[in-house]
Amino acid sequence: MRRMKTALRTHHCGELRTTDINKEVSLCGWIHKTRKLGGATFIDLRDRYGITQLVFLGDDENSNTLLQEGFSREMVIRATGTVIERESKNKNLSTGDIEIKLKNVEVLNKALTPPFTIEDDTDGGDELRMKYRYLDLRRNAVRKNLELRHRMAIETRNFLDKQNFLEVETPVLIKSTPEGARDFVVPSRMNGGQFYALPQSPQTFKQLLMVSGFDRYYQIVKCFRDEDLRADRQPEFTQIDCEMSFVEQEDILNTFEGLVKHLFKTVKGLDIPEIPRMTYADAMKYFGNDKPDTRFEMKLVEMNAVVAGKNFKVFDEAELVIAICAKGAAEYTRKQLDELTEWVKRPQIGATGLVYAKHNTDGTIKSSVDKFYNEEDLKKWSDTCGSQPGDLILILAGKEDKTRKAMSELRLEMGNRLGLRDKNKFSCLWVIDFPLLEWNEGDPNLLASLAGRWHAKHHPFTSPKPEDIALLNTSPGDVRANAYDIVINGVEVGGGSIRIHNKELQAKMFEVLGFSSEEAQKQFGFLMNAFEFGAPPHGGIAFGFDRLCSLFGGAESIRDFIAFPKNNSGRDVMIDAPSEISEEQLNELSIALRQK
Repeated sequence: MRRMKTALRTHHCGELRTTDINKEVSLCGWIHKTRKLGGATFIDLRDRYGITQLVFLGDDENSNTLLQEGFSREMVIRATGTVIERESKNKNLSTGDIEIKLKNVEVLNKALTPPFTIEDDTDGGDELRMKYRYLDLRRNAVRKNLELRHRMAIETRNFLDKQNFLEVETPVLIKSTPEGARDFVVPSRMNGGQFYALPQSPQTFKQLLMVSGFDRYYQIVKCFRDEDLRADRQPEFTQIDCEMSFVEQEDILNTFEGLVKHLFKTVKGLDIPEIPRMTYADAMKYFGNDKPDTRFEMKLVEMNAVVAGKNFKVFDEAELVIAICAKGAAEYTRKQLDELTEWVKRPQIGATGLVYAKHNTDGTIKSSVDKFYNEEDLKKWSDTCGSQPGDLILILAGKEDKTRKAMSELRLEMGNRLGLRDKNKFSCLWVIDFPLLEWNEGDPNLLASLAGRWHAKHHPFTSPKPEDIALLNTSPGDVRANAYDIVINGVEVGGGSIRIHNKELQAKMFEVLGFSSEEAQKQFGFLMNAFEFGAPPHGGIAFGFDRLCSLFGGAESIRDFIAFPKNNSGRDVMIDAPSEISEEQLNELSIALRQK
């Protein structure tokens, strides 16, 4: 790492080695720890780059004067002295072979006692650390997360630049649209009663750039969605947003598979093999969701044909009976199985119960419903599931959609319990051939006006598969999208599509989505008009940059990789936002003051 010489410091706190012994140096940073040992006082000085030990020796004539300053944790100082070799070396520090014999210390700023310890294993809870995020950012673990994020951004730009992509900034104040998640809206003072929206993505602008002839665009861009929050959601988030002209789906997949491989190689030092592809239909059939974790097998197996007709009402009346085979789990105790049964019955999972069969190491198979199924029946279960001695078969039954979803969750839980979801192992997958549309019964993250109508599974500018276009008139739910998602370890990190690029098909899409021609023209007329001036075939993809960083960093939450995140209520507890504004400001914005 290059030297950070300035007027105040000659080196940073992670830089000095035994080759620097006898040099006169100046360091700046925060006091991490102080301790006394015999006649010496030691100070660990910390900056962004590491820790260097400072020492006041008892025979130093300046020691008493310097110690009278009363050093405390997190005080900011400038230390000047001579590099000497440490008698007791610290192999855990990059600077652990040397220390600085102090000649002078200048206090640059005093500090209050922090509300939590500035250590990797801190005693501060989430809310406390978010309130004092500027202190939390001093911790080594958090700093490394942001360094990883920086590296990811640099390598993304390096790759795309070499592929002739041009970085173009698109507007942040745009027009609100009724399609998709809720917008954050911004009132206009100069246009009273009218509002901008913050972009959920730069979708229409990047398509207009394709119309403009910029055939390869990208942007690492902030996006905004006013939706319910989880560990992997924030009201403002960052995308790697990309678009290409004169391409088909294969071109997009090959280009951005290259980006993913480049990031793994340059950031993680890993060579990722060719990324396999799976249709949406197979993902749902074998894994129960459209972003399967393929680090382990344990595929879902439909069991209706081998369990029906044995007078077991639960199976006989079920729309779907489905199983997974947990390798090596036949030794599960009755207590463990009862606990697992209670786990699937939780409201978040929604199953009514759990049936199991143990394929014992002696070859026998015993189930929790032996009253209804004999040895020959259970052998058919084993053959269907592919179980071997030592395996455990777990079965759920009920309505198809609900049961498949519940089994998907049970599969992931068993993956956790059996240690199959190693965060240091990476399994990538392209999911293709999504449905173009889905029926919206009332998604809480969508506007209420969209309930009871078709909703675009990706967005309304996604092109249908050419061979399915005719189905828009007769069977919209059967139309496949020319769309694709990239999934890593069961997390959707990116998604995109080939776009509609002619006005007639785009108008038809809006019609299927329930827009009148007047509504479509009002909301998206600028895009459809642009298509009449020679729009090229085009398509693109957007990666969730925060999610990608958290995966590379081995963390569950994207908040760990955002410098100043919001909490689960969408609040910034550090600056206390959102907050009320004055009546004067409301009047300027032509907004009536809400009565409390």
